[in-house]
Amino acid sequence: MKKKFLYILFFIIVQNCFSQGTLSWQGYFSYNNIKDVAVNPTGIIAASENALFSKNLTRDVIKTTTTIDGLSGQTISSVHYSEAFKKTIIGYENGLMIIVNDDATMLKVVDIINKQLPSNLKKINHFMEHNGLVYVSCDFGIVQFNLATSKFGDTYFIGDAGAEISVKQTTFFNGFIYAATSGGIRRASSTDANLIDYNQWSVVNSGDWSSIETLDTELIAINAAGYIHRYNSNSFVGYFQLPQSSTDMRAVDHQLFVTTPSSIYVYTNQMVLSRQISNTQVLETGVNFVCATAIGDVIYIGTKENGLFNSTLSAVSAFENSSPDGPLRNNIFGLDVNPNVLWAVYGDYDSRMNPYPLDSYGVSALREKKWLNIPYEKVFGAKSIVNIIVDPNDEKKVYASSNFSGLLKIENNEPNILYNEKNSGLETLTFVGPDYIDVRINGLAFDKSGNLWLTNNMIENGLKVLKSNEQWQSVSMKTILLKPEDASYTDLVIDKNGTKWISMNSEGVVGFNESTNTFKKISSGTDSGNLPISNVRALAIDTKNQLWIGTTKGLRVLSNVNNFQSENQLTTKPVIIMEEGLAQELLYEQFITSIAVDGANNKWIGTADSGIFMVSPNGQETKYHFTINNSPLPSNTVNDIKIDNKTGEVFIATAKGMISFNGSATKANENLNNVYVYPNPVRPAYSGTVKIAGLIDKANIKITDIEGNLVYETISEGGTIEWDTTAFGRYKVASGVYMVFISAQDGEETKVKKVMIIR
Repeated sequence: MKKKFLYILFFIIVQNCFSQGTLSWQGYFSYNNIKDVAVNPTGIIAASENALFSKNLTRDVIKTTTTIDGLSGQTISSVHYSEAFKKTIIGYENGLMIIVNDDATMLKVVDIINKQLPSNLKKINHFMEHNGLVYVSCDFGIVQFNLATSKFGDTYFIGDAGAEISVKQTTFFNGFIYAATSGGIRRASSTDANLIDYNQWSVVNSGDWSSIETLDTELIAINAAGYIHRYNSNSFVGYFQLPQSSTDMRAVDHQLFVTTPSSIYVYTNQMVLSRQISNTQVLETGVNFVCATAIGDVIYIGTKENGLFNSTLSAVSAFENSSPDGPLRNNIFGLDVNPNVLWAVYGDYDSRMNPYPLDSYGVSALREKKWLNIPYEKVFGAKSIVNIIVDPNDEKKVYASSNFSGLLKIENNEPNILYNEKNSGLETLTFVGPDYIDVRINGLAFDKSGNLWLTNNMIENGLKVLKSNEQWQSVSMKTILLKPEDASYTDLVIDKNGTKWISMNSEGVVGFNESTNTFKKISSGTDSGNLPISNVRALAIDTKNQLWIGTTKGLRVLSNVNNFQSENQLTTKPVIIMEEGLAQELLYEQFITSIAVDGANNKWIGTADSGIFMVSPNGQETKYHFTINNSPLPSNTVNDIKIDNKTGEVFIATAKGMISFNGSATKANENLNNVYVYPNPVRPAYSGTVKIAGLIDKANIKITDIEGNLVYETISEGGTIEWDTTAFGRYKVASGVYMVFISAQDGEETKVKKVMIIR
């Protein structure tokens, strides 16, 4: 029985994606996990998880294309370049196709996504171009795409009785279309006008096949077991058994490149092996190969974890890495940032705070727009590193918490000690057995004296402190928690009074003040603190001394942390907003993963599946809600948010990459000594706002023309204000010099600056 589908072509032309007025974004993607490679007239194109990069071999220039430019954050599975139509075609695991023209405009095609098929069958495996048509191999069959019209044609369901079947690769050979599928190699005449009829597709060889390719006069196929076969006019005959299953096969310039995870095999068009490359030849520690191609005498090899490598093909020579600078991975789990450096870690845990399966990743740092990647081999075996913090008194000292191995200290960019149960006050959980070592550290915070406080999960003495004199102390949680041995601590912040606020996945929030040795607990229930649930994941203290609490079921606010000493039972409240005339709870039922406070006391709130919200200081106004649909956010799963208080840049780590929002809300200064205006002068081509930075909080700013006419006035919240160069929003001011008068709230401190505007 034939299956018919109504195809709906839906496309979006993308230019200058996500500009959103004056909004500005920056991408920080990893290019290490290569998915596929293609060749264009100027060089090589490589697709990583959700980004592209191309290297122009003539100019030796690398260009990246990411979600900032309009790509999807979904996982890429295949890439192809059409020289005839000057288009790069990107296929995704969810069935999305994006066509990137040479002028950087994009076409998003969602026909495959919209098919009434199970979502796990929509992955795009391969593109094969022939006579202006692209045959798209998917996990359900083959789809035709017309490059001239940018529209889909027929869909071929070529399984038994017209069923869906996973097609891995197609090729043209001697007037037939051949398809390597999970149900055999199948073929049909390329001139048949009724290829949508499954009866026109005959089975040449049965079995599960991973690839098929035309090599001049040869037709080569590889089955799922890694056995290379040659076609002998009516069937495929075994030729060579690979030691591993192949990950890719392609013909380039009369040569065949067969890729397995550990080796590349290069054959002539007579199927004579001319070169074999092992993974230890590329890196001594070995890599996992994904694919390979060649341009002239240069071979390019994509790897799973180390990016793209190249070397000469005809002679043995050293391999060079051709990938752009970036972090180790896209799935950044924890961040810390100061004005000079950003640090990132990649471990994780599940919803129950379980780190298994354990991660073996290193640590990354971004300094002066260059990434330093410390590999796992250098972190003393620390697994599942989930949090990181820079010493505020010495940025050369960095501490990273492992949710299995303890606390890693990094000094001068080199790991130098791993604190664990043997050399520190840290403890291993004991309920598994006396011989099992599992030191779970998570929350990190420095107090004003330079002492590092941290949480040690699932033990009685769950709060630890590494004193500035290198001595360790422990705090028992037995008196405040019902089951301290079951508690997994999720976050830790310290307020201006020195009170430590600790969140947990099971018992809410605990406040501890060491000067009075006082504990207080906030939990669920109206009489116990009014949290919506006792599973708390994020804490933040704002400039008004309010404690913002993010749970797996919504948001709560403790109105004043100073009440810790005076109130027996601390009680939180929801933020109530008006929505369409009805009172609603802000972020009701949302799983909140992270909260950060910017210099203007706005709250940036990350969620597990709804992107990121930026709300006003009191939460009454949602200024931004960024998701994958209206911003370059690569995923709606936000792992962490950190803000550079000097620049206002908001770093957002998601499950599929990190981006930043170039905000202007910087932390307030203590005085007006460092006030500056930028850009200055404002030139005709500039369309953004003028920033006045280095301010103190509640400063009064007045801007006048040279004759003293007032054109703008505001009160600062934080360290930066913006002026749109209009006279109170009515019209753009004319060219000239404008005076900026700044005064403190009490009038005791003043500053005058000038800005020139050129229209």
